[in-house]
Amino acid sequence: MDDRITIRQGGPEDVPAMLAIFDSAVAWLNGQGITAQWGTEPFSARPKTVEAVEQVVAEGAPWIAEIDGVPVGTLTLTPHPGAYVARAEEPEQYVRFLATDGRRHGRGVGSALLAHAAEETRRLGVSLLRVDCFAGSEGRLVAYYERQGFTRTESFAVGDWPGQVLERRL
Repeated sequence: MDDRITIRQGGPEDVPAMLAIFDSAVAWLNGQGITAQWGTEPFSARPKTVEAVEQVVAEGAPWIAEIDGVPVGTLTLTPHPGAYVARAEEPEQYVRFLATDGRRHGRGVGSALLAHAAEETRRLGVSLLRVDCFAGSEGRLVAYYERQGFTRTESFAVGDWPGQVLERRL
């Protein structure tokens, strides 16, 4: 099997595949003992979460990573963050709903998607790419984004969910 990752533009028709990726990611996280990041219930079983994914896809540019034509990762770029993070004072692209199918964890899918997000941001003539993530679990996800070239900016919380905003200058 060829593990070459290809990335294509997605659309509303890809929401079911995206939800399957998120569901697999939740199962993988839970298998690692990480339940505070995305909870324990599959995204597809949460109507408000499904609606949020549909909304972000409708207002942004979804991207699908595939291996052998099978969706294995996704992210959506929007020109602004979610409502829980302050907007930048300059044009930006914001990474939303980045996930890798749990069965492909550690294979470079997320890195390929983030590299594509940087390329797309540059193509749009924008020099700021931002993302936010779960800051719990000893900051492992924050460290992942730092390895991808992002720098910490502000931290935030949504209830008891600790978050970290990171940025990458392009």
